[in-house]
Amino acid sequence: MAATGSYAVEITPDVAGWTYSNLRVLNLAAGGEHVVETGDSEMLVLPLSGSATVSCDGSTFDLVGRASVFEDRTDFAYLPRDAAGTVASADGGRFALPGARCDSRSNARYVPAADVTVELRGAGPSSRQVNAICMPETFPAQRLLVCEVLTPAGNWSSYPPHKHDDEQAGESVLEEIYYFQIRREAGVPGEGGVGFQRVYGPGIDVLAEVRDGDVVLVPHGWHGPSMAVPGYDMYYLNVMAGPSPLRSWTISLDPDHEWVRDGWAGQPVDPRLPMTGGSQT
Repeated sequence: MAATGSYAVEITPDVAGWTYSNLRVLNLAAGGEHVVETGDSEMLVLPLSGSATVSCDGSTFDLVGRASVFEDRTDFAYLPRDAAGTVASADGGRFALPGARCDSRSNARYVPAADVTVELRGAGPSSRQVNAICMPETFPAQRLLVCEVLTPAGNWSSYPPHKHDDEQAGESVLEEIYYFQIRREAGVPGEGGVGFQRVYGPGIDVLAEVRDGDVVLVPHGWHGPSMAVPGYDMYYLNVMAGPSPLRSWTISLDPDHEWVRDGWAGQPVDPRLPMTGGSQT
């Protein structure tokens, strides 16, 4: 019998103290398999490293995956709520399972890596790459929003700081999870590097040192910058969900720092981008 996997990360709404967003990171040994019970959440099976075969609702998807998050985009599978999906990997690997509580059930689906849009945002030292995996304009889901951000060593992402708060209601419209991987610049993930993540606002004031495999939760407030220190590239998986079935961003920039964008005019995008392939916008 194949070995079952183990969760390196398991953030449920109950653990986070909120309502919708969740994330599990599954480690599978070579020849291992694991049954994912989605319960009341829609989920993705997103390879961080390695390949897998995903079976759900009578459909089987062969995920090509990738060697690491810094080397390529990846294909992924969508699992509906109230489903049991089996993830099996001949050679083993690490697989993110981002999810969001939702009300209705859809069908299991597959998206090839070639269909994942790559966006280059910012300029100069604020340049970064965004892989728009499960966003309103790229993939139909009920509440789940997922993207990957790659930030070259020494650059800042999510800057100027922004938030997704409903000012009248006095609460956030999106619960956010940041899952980080750090590598030496053009090197091997996990070689002792660090980065930093800022979150602040009423009732929250955090500047977190993040290492490979760390998670930061953003329940509300301004967030950013995500800082990649010199010598170390930063990746983060951003998982978001909220009450709106429109998957609304309701984004606003911190007015104290919004002026920074004025200095981007005429600055080129960092030539180290894109860090992985794909069509760019």
